[in-house]
Amino acid sequence: MSEAIPHPSHDGTALVLTEALPYIQRFHGTTIVIKYGGNAMENVELKRAFARDIVLMKLVGMNPIVVHGGGPQIGDLLDRLGIPTRFVDGMRVTDAATMDVVQMVLGGLVNKDIVSLLNAAGGRAVGVTGKDGELIRARKLKLVSRGAQDAGEAKETAPTVTSAEIGVPEIIDIGHVGEVDEVNADVLDALIARDFIPVIAPVGVGPDGESYNINADFVAGAVAGHLQAEKLILLTNTPGVLDPEGNTLTGLDRSAVDALIADGTIEGGMLPKVDCAIAAVDAGTRSAHIIDGRVPHAVLLEVLTDGGVGTLIHG
Repeated sequence: MSEAIPHPSHDGTALVLTEALPYIQRFHGTTIVIKYGGNAMENVELKRAFARDIVLMKLVGMNPIVVHGGGPQIGDLLDRLGIPTRFVDGMRVTDAATMDVVQMVLGGLVNKDIVSLLNAAGGRAVGVTGKDGELIRARKLKLVSRGAQDAGEAKETAPTVTSAEIGVPEIIDIGHVGEVDEVNADVLDALIARDFIPVIAPVGVGPDGESYNINADFVAGAVAGHLQAEKLILLTNTPGVLDPEGNTLTGLDRSAVDALIADGTIEGGMLPKVDCAIAAVDAGTRSAHIIDGRVPHAVLLEVLTDGGVGTLIHG
């Protein structure tokens, strides 16, 4: 009898599947919260790859929950409607008119596009906002501000002394912008029990029924923490937390993160993502991952392979 000669492509496929098997076994029945945004939500091929990743995770027994952003889409519609946009320390000032647009875009257009994408890939997705079933109970965000500017403004101004610099913090009202107070896990448990994939728009509800626009990273972190999720995955437009030479750092704990913040390695837009990841881990999430959403199938590579594709933060 002649000896079978393995086909190179078949051999590679088998290696991938055998590498994935222990992770499929380990994460079967666990909850994994994914914050979906950036390039992964705008590029057509990346959108399709993301949808396949989430559906595959569900089919092999994991319980993915998707939380999405939508800042660029909100900005586009505000521009078309002639509603001016103003930011304070990177936070969009959200008056009543802007909040109406936020709810239309996040709870309608973006949320339903993602639901359709997942369903077209063979999943059973259901879109909700944080207002549905009081899923995300919110409180008004109190912002201590360094200053305000109109969207697109980039003027050089003379140095000024702010109230914060002389020890008097300035509390700025930025309207219907909130932070998570509580997550009603019953809503998500009911959807997961019926094998649905929840897709959450980051709009919360206040004590008097007010609507609040909430940063999607922090909604994802709060959901992961309240559900004691196995993983929180934040899709970004960078390879993760980088050292000064541009290498991706991983296997970080709180002390390592604190040191990287202190020496300036973690700064700017990465700071709130790391804060969100640390908060989720502190609340009981087993691990948090900041990964490159520009890589096709980044979620599966992070969950089902030895190497992963980003920064791992653990307790």
